[in-house]
Amino acid sequence: MLIEGSSALVVGGAGGLGEATVRRLHTAGARVVVADLADDRGKALEAELGVRYVRTDATDETSVAAAVEEASLAGEFRIAVDCHGGPASGGRLVGRDGSPLALDGFRTTVEVYLTGVFNVLRLAAAAVARTAPYGEDGGRGVVVTTSSIAAYEGQIGQLPYAAAKGGVSAMTLVAARDLSPLGVRVVSVAPGTILTPAYGKAGGQLEAYWGPQVPHPRRMGRPEEYAALVQHLCENDYLNGEVVRLDGALRFPPK
Repeated sequence: MLIEGSSALVVGGAGGLGEATVRRLHTAGARVVVADLADDRGKALEAELGVRYVRTDATDETSVAAAVEEASLAGEFRIAVDCHGGPASGGRLVGRDGSPLALDGFRTTVEVYLTGVFNVLRLAAAAVARTAPYGEDGGRGVVVTTSSIAAYEGQIGQLPYAAAKGGVSAMTLVAARDLSPLGVRVVSVAPGTILTPAYGKAGGQLEAYWGPQVPHPRRMGRPEEYAALVQHLCENDYLNGEVVRLDGALRFPPK
């Protein structure tokens, strides 16, 4: 699939992973629509790159549908990338005081990190499926979601987030099978520890803690490495139904 000339929607496109992806796809010639709730950063990218910014809540059907429509109007809509974030609750399943983990926090985390991904996946896939096929294989495009290595090695106190990301990983193959008759691929990236600008001054401390735990290269990942993988997932038509770890061979310890 050629990225150049295609329309691409990046949900969470004003964040660290998202901004790197927006820049990568824009440089590759895509007509990028940035969907996010961070108005200041989204509008700054719009002014700098000439991309389109649309305020978008991934958990809201009307909001995502509007962003998808914007991407559909921008050109042949073939690429949707979802790397949105949000609040995540944590804590041990049963605390030291004997109290159970709050149900509301679990629901909120799953709503943002799983239901939101499903919402973007279903609406974007339906729009990509309406795009004319390219090439001899009848492909129409790809939806890239973002899981986490926490889906496989969730740490102590990380149960809601691990459950949500585990759901994202589990959806990948099923969604790819569901969409195969339509020529729409689904792949997911499971990042390890990625150092994004959102950490601010704490980034140095995180690098000092996590960097030595990564087998090789012995550092945290970079948003640009996530974006480079996304580009390859878009361009390689034989990658489908797979969750790709991006973690330097890191396996999370219990805590």
